[in-house]
Amino acid sequence: MDTTSRLLMLLEVVEQGSFIRAAEARNIDRSVISKQLSRLEDELGVRLLNRTTRSFSLTAAGAEMVKKAKELRVLLGETVRIAENFHLEPQGVLKIASSGLFGKRYLQPVINSFQMRFPQVEVELSLNERLIDIVSEGYDLAFRVGEPKDSSLIAREIARNRFLVLATPEFITNYGMPKTIEDLARLPAASYASSSVRGGGIRYYDEHGLAQEKKLNSVYRANDAEVLIMKALTGTAFFVAPAFILDNEILDGRLIPILTDVKLINYGSIYAVYPHRDLPVRTRLFFDAVRDFIGKDIPVWESSIPGFENMYL
Repeated sequence: MDTTSRLLMLLEVVEQGSFIRAAEARNIDRSVISKQLSRLEDELGVRLLNRTTRSFSLTAAGAEMVKKAKELRVLLGETVRIAENFHLEPQGVLKIASSGLFGKRYLQPVINSFQMRFPQVEVELSLNERLIDIVSEGYDLAFRVGEPKDSSLIAREIARNRFLVLATPEFITNYGMPKTIEDLARLPAASYASSSVRGGGIRYYDEHGLAQEKKLNSVYRANDAEVLIMKALTGTAFFVAPAFILDNEILDGRLIPILTDVKLINYGSIYAVYPHRDLPVRTRLFFDAVRDFIGKDIPVWESSIPGFENMYL
């Protein structure tokens, strides 16, 4: 391992916050990282880290080396992208992150056709609900729901994200059809909840056009959209759902949109997020393929909701 690689390893340890997490990210033993950083200190002739049994802190020299390592990572990334753009055919590894349902339903079909067209491109798809660090974890592209919070990243909207309120015919028979938000708030609800998002309410505009939020009677919470749909299909709870998670449940009559005259406030759009404007050929072509699959104006999933253009507006 050369000095450049060791500097990047130092940066990864700092960004991950521990030797153990950095080792897990690289799938190597913690002792390997410790040994390589000791060699880096020997090569540079300065102490970079103050280490204790459980933690570490950067020395003044270490902080300067981390700054240089960040610059080095950007330079190396730009160099690789420039070289890749000279290839006539895209190649290399395309590393993508997404939530589980969006990745399975809307990215995997694109990946399948993309690799048929460009067999020299390897794809690594990570499906999870946590908010990943795109730069430090080495992702080329991530797909996120809601407004991006990291201003250092490039974000492009790929689809709108409209909401609707869903219940089964059995639920309506048992609980009655709600006529107002207040009626709805008294009924049992299934809600999305994770470490970063708590979706226990419904956001809407009142008759004066003012934004409001009403707390719901959330009897079931989960961080997975598919299980929330499964819960709603039991007829024991309604669900305020983003349209993109639906398949054919409405067409089949298993779920019915209710309170469609309420003007709902949507939770941002769906974005593609990436670290640099100068995308490698493989990333740019994949992004374009996703846009074509989803649809540039009306997203493909809204075609399975009859009359949706007149609901919740």
